[in-house]
Amino acid sequence: MTTFPIHTLDTAPAAAQPALHALQSAFGFIPNIAGAMATSPVLINSLTGLFQQVHGGSFSEAQIQVLLLTNAVTNRCDWAIAFHRALALKEGIAPADVAAIRAGGVPACPTGGALSRLARTLIETRGRLDDADKDAFLAAGFSQDHLLEVIAVVAASTLTNYSGSVTRPPLEPAFAAHA
Repeated sequence: MTTFPIHTLDTAPAAAQPALHALQSAFGFIPNIAGAMATSPVLINSLTGLFQQVHGGSFSEAQIQVLLLTNAVTNRCDWAIAFHRALALKEGIAPADVAAIRAGGVPACPTGGALSRLARTLIETRGRLDDADKDAFLAAGFSQDHLLEVIAVVAASTLTNYSGSVTRPPLEPAFAAHA
């Protein structure tokens, strides 16, 4: 079995260190998945650039966590499921809505449900939305620019979800209860 190192600021390639600094500033620590991704400066730098755009966009942090948890569940990335489940709860997403996403459903909240449904559909159809999918999202009160912004969130989480599935980083003890 191939194992990947979990890089720190001291062990990461020089070109990956600025990205790890940015993630440490954002989270207060370097997530193990980012340490594994730092093996490739191209990958970790792609993630941080997109991460900054997503978290500086028009969605609230709670809405972003609905999207990221949905993506992690849809992509079946164990590390990301636990991480985003913890962050979704921290952002005030109702435990029943978090449980619904984790079980493959959607939140009862109409906007959360629309976000979750769209993200899952984007992943499952590889971006081939039909008019009914787009219309349902727009009818929930979102705009066309929101629909396109969801694609950016899906892209960011695809980088981490696929990386987590390939590298299988250990889950930090703080997130073990959310696995």
